[in-house]
Amino acid sequence: MATNKDGVDWRSVCPISSALDVLGDKWSMLIIRDLVIHGTRTYSDFLQSPERISTNILALRLNLLTCLNLVERINPDANARNNAYKLTKGGAALRPVLEGLGRWAQTYLKEFHSDMVKIS
Repeated sequence: MATNKDGVDWRSVCPISSALDVLGDKWSMLIIRDLVIHGTRTYSDFLQSPERISTNILALRLNLLTCLNLVERINPDANARNNAYKLTKGGAALRPVLEGLGRWAQTYLKEFHSDMVKIS
């Protein structure tokens, strides 16, 4: 396992494995989801998501996503908790991935999770 300058432990040279090293936990993708759906979000906005992320995990994930240039703070000089976040070009490029994952879940998981909402 190789660690880069941003502190990510890359498990292999495989692009899919590398993407999962960053986005494989549910919290990172849900942060990206919130930014795709709602646009700019504050730290408090993320805490109000229905999945109820803890403050320490939120801080770690926002830091990772910021270091990897998927998310950026609106005011880079302000405290992270008193700031708003938005997607970068790289983060916005994940939109079709999220949409595809949502369509897959609606097709193959709906029978197991009947309360699942429909996405467009």
